[in-house]
Amino acid sequence: MKPDTNNRRVSEWILAAYFAYTSVLALVLTIDPAMSGRALLANALAAVSYVLLLRAVRRGRSEWPGVLRDVAPLGLALLAYKQMGWFAPSGHDCALERSWIVWDRVVLHQWGLRSAIESLGVVVPSLLDLSYLLVYAFPVFCMGMLYAYKRREQADALLTIYLLGLCLAYVQFPFWPSEPPRTVFAGQDLPLVTTLLRRINLSLLASQGIHTSVFPSAHVSGAFAAAFAIRGVFPDKPWLRRGTLVYAILVAVATVYGRYHYAVDALAGFGVAVVAARLGALLLRLRVTRATRVYRLSRCSNSHFHNSVSP
Repeated sequence: MKPDTNNRRVSEWILAAYFAYTSVLALVLTIDPAMSGRALLANALAAVSYVLLLRAVRRGRSEWPGVLRDVAPLGLALLAYKQMGWFAPSGHDCALERSWIVWDRVVLHQWGLRSAIESLGVVVPSLLDLSYLLVYAFPVFCMGMLYAYKRREQADALLTIYLLGLCLAYVQFPFWPSEPPRTVFAGQDLPLVTTLLRRINLSLLASQGIHTSVFPSAHVSGAFAAAFAIRGVFPDKPWLRRGTLVYAILVAVATVYGRYHYAVDALAGFGVAVVAARLGALLLRLRVTRATRVYRLSRCSNSHFHNSVSP
């Protein structure tokens, strides 16, 4: 079964809504005018590029525009992340962080999470940092599984839930201005084991991270949303369903242990993913219902036309 090339996908409507939202933010928030202009220009270029891509898909002269349609949303997800960084406030009072750190110290120290993770030396910390490092490659892996198992027609289902998991987190960032615990509480509660992978993560965050908010954790919401999508797309592949869920759990633990996020960020990210999975399933069902209704109406119209012209 080939992917639908005639109708706009649910995932594409989600992206359109998200970038419309950021366009409004660029106009109403009190930020650097250069950043506002950058956001509006990026959104305009993304919209034009997508229109051209959809036209190429509908012409059907090659399979490559369709493949690009499947993977382009993953690139736009990165733009969505970077764009939120353009709306970072000039400063805040860190009141949220001071309330959140209390729970972190309960989890890390009183409940013994840090000591349990470090009980085997560098093994578990390295696994956690590797999971955190690969978080943006995870949806690419999931899309690759669709192609490997010849289920490309399910691309919209995967993208819908994954993008909802990200976007429902990103849209909240301007309302929860916050910085990660490793910077607000520098030198406190840090892992006692420092791995090469951790150094790589910290280097990437220093150059590519944003300073708008850490709540909810989009790393956690995106990882769990993708895992939930895989669960729906591959009911007959238990190894894949379990493996992706375990990976999402590792990401959630890594965000807290590595001091990339607060525990409440991870918990909220999981909640966002649950909402994304259920909302995404509802939107996809509505789309199927609407497509079925249109198809039946089309068949009735064609039948009526043929009957009317028959001798």
